[in-house]
Amino acid sequence: MVLSRIHFKTWIELDASAFKVNVKTIRGLLRGRTRLWFVVKSNAYGHSLVHMSTLAQENGIDGFCVDSVVEGGRLREAGIVRPILALGPTLPHLFAPAAERGILLTIAGREYLDALGKSPAQPEFHLKIDSGMHRQGFAPQEIPDIAGRIRRYGLAPRLKGAYTHFAAAKDPTYQAYTKFQFDNFRAAVSSLKKSGLPGNGALLHCAASGAVYLDRRTHLDLVRVGIGLYGLWPSREIELRMDGTLAFRPVLSWRSIISEIKAAEKGAYVGYDMSERLAKKSKLAIVPIGYWHGYDRGLSGKGDVLVNGRRAQVRGRVSMDMIIIDVTGIPCRVGDTVTLIGRDGGEEIKAGELAARIDTTAYEVLTRINPLIKKIVV
Repeated sequence: MVLSRIHFKTWIELDASAFKVNVKTIRGLLRGRTRLWFVVKSNAYGHSLVHMSTLAQENGIDGFCVDSVVEGGRLREAGIVRPILALGPTLPHLFAPAAERGILLTIAGREYLDALGKSPAQPEFHLKIDSGMHRQGFAPQEIPDIAGRIRRYGLAPRLKGAYTHFAAAKDPTYQAYTKFQFDNFRAAVSSLKKSGLPGNGALLHCAASGAVYLDRRTHLDLVRVGIGLYGLWPSREIELRMDGTLAFRPVLSWRSIISEIKAAEKGAYVGYDMSERLAKKSKLAIVPIGYWHGYDRGLSGKGDVLVNGRRAQVRGRVSMDMIIIDVTGIPCRVGDTVTLIGRDGGEEIKAGELAARIDTTAYEVLTRINPLIKKIVV
């Protein structure tokens, strides 16, 4: 490969055909009228907020879930016209932009409800119910008071839905607790309805990826799917339970290049802090990515990458902007592509594999990828 033909030291490839397959697979699991909303918060789990949302709208996704009004506004600017729900808390000074851009808010605390009731700008919102995760939301026993406040503030026409989030739906071991939460949510909704809320057309939802696979009763009016549409399993337990019955394809591949190759003698120290010493004469290659790009420092001496379809181990410390890999016995040259996540030939490195090596989840591995890295839809 000629260096002058290389445009990026590192880039992300987004597989449009894989995403289309994932949409079809998820829709095939849903009850007849259940809508599919795509969770694109946190830069679409590292995949790119705008790229993935644009691709999703082209593939008929019914709505979007973001973290903030800022993310929602970015989608409106990019031409996204489907409903958008901000899952995180929204500070009062953002009520007006939310109303102007048609972004639904999540109201999960009395202070936010009171602020919304006193605000001249009153965007539409969904009520968040804490059914047992003890994170965001109103407990079921609080609902009569909350319903009264909504009526006193004249907010009833702005209430467009209610939802909850399950703590452990991605683990079949805890299905009893998911049922407990589901029952709590239904009790809260029943309490709302006794107060005449929410109005006709309001959306009830509680299922994210895990519950979509394991319990169709929870699908309700819509489901909020993130990791499944990106082509990954929410947990190893669900992957084993489904055991090849569903067709998923990872959307994201992360590539870089070999920027330098050198020989190193047996006994040579590699990288910072003399943390690794070579047991034999080796051929080393430099890859111009590091922990600033999102390649976790915990992968020092543990990670693998792919070079021309073969695995090459990371040697020494992961630096801020570079890693060193062992390409002994692998035919390669400067400018060759290096795959950090994704497939090359018959080999594949999945985000979950990297996660297992540093005791975390694929979610964290993906969301830590630096958002400044160039994204290319392929």
